[in-house]
Amino acid sequence: MIHSKEYFMKQALKEAEKALKKLEVPVGAIIVKDNKIISRAYNLKEIKKDTTYHAEIEAIKKASKKLNSWRLNDCEMYVTLEPCAMCAGAIINSRIKKLYFGTSDEKTGACGSVLNLLEDYKFNHKVIVEKGILQKECEKILKDFFKDLRKSK
Repeated sequence: MIHSKEYFMKQALKEAEKALKKLEVPVGAIIVKDNKIISRAYNLKEIKKDTTYHAEIEAIKKASKKLNSWRLNDCEMYVTLEPCAMCAGAIINSRIKKLYFGTSDEKTGACGSVLNLLEDYKFNHKVIVEKGILQKECEKILKDFFKDLRKSK
């Protein structure tokens, strides 16, 4: 069965919901190869007390372990929020073929919002990018999280 982009983004949203339950910023990511999910991850920055525990980085680590290679050439990543500069760099360096993201990040987005590492620079690898997959759903989980966070302070 061939799955749609929306199906895969829903899977990334399930990961974001796991982060939400742990009071992490609700961002989820999955990596797909040959129409199969090979890794799933979500933000763990607060729990791990480590800024590098973004969903994208964790998904890349898991996919690399599963494939026994740092090269993820024929893989696609689905992530609910536009990657930051650190994650965009990891996506380029891991050779991910295509990135799909749900909603833009106007504060730290490095795939078109604040800057565009994936298109504006001459790196040795080009990543194809498509944004706006289930945008409303991806925005809502983040907006609700930050609204609730402000109320609790």
